[in-house]
Amino acid sequence: MNHDHYPDAYLREILDESRVIAMVGASANWKRPSNFVMKYLLGKGYTVHPVNPKAASDETPIVGRSAFPNLAETPAPIDLVDVFRSSEAAGAIVDEAIELAREKHIRTIWMQLGVRNDDAARRAESAGLKVVMNRCPKIEWARLNRELAWGGVNTGVISSRRSP
Repeated sequence: MNHDHYPDAYLREILDESRVIAMVGASANWKRPSNFVMKYLLGKGYTVHPVNPKAASDETPIVGRSAFPNLAETPAPIDLVDVFRSSEAAGAIVDEAIELAREKHIRTIWMQLGVRNDDAARRAESAGLKVVMNRCPKIEWARLNRELAWGGVNTGVISSRRSP
């Protein structure tokens, strides 16, 4: 797979076949992109399991859903693992997903905007998983379904920057 360009048919197939998403790095902070993406995907009918060790230990709900400390503790099946962590952290997450793929029925690894780990992608593809890197499922779903518009873009309300 050429990870610099994904055919629309490839992305559409993944988004159409996936119904359950494990979002690794989901945040309870409504200003964080992962929170916004999770709300959007829930609104489109996906089941999203937030994976965040701190939120799980504090029993802090994320978008009204209980968080899990890791992929292993999420309920099966998981169709897609959405990685909202750094490119470096993605490697370990992908390795965990590969290990759990058969048990959890994981079919796709999706790394968010700015997240790219080519070595992890090769390992996942060698294990039979589909991989998308440096893309957002919310943006791709909206684009492929003609919902993408400029409303709400660059408002400064939602930011990936940490508060000072």
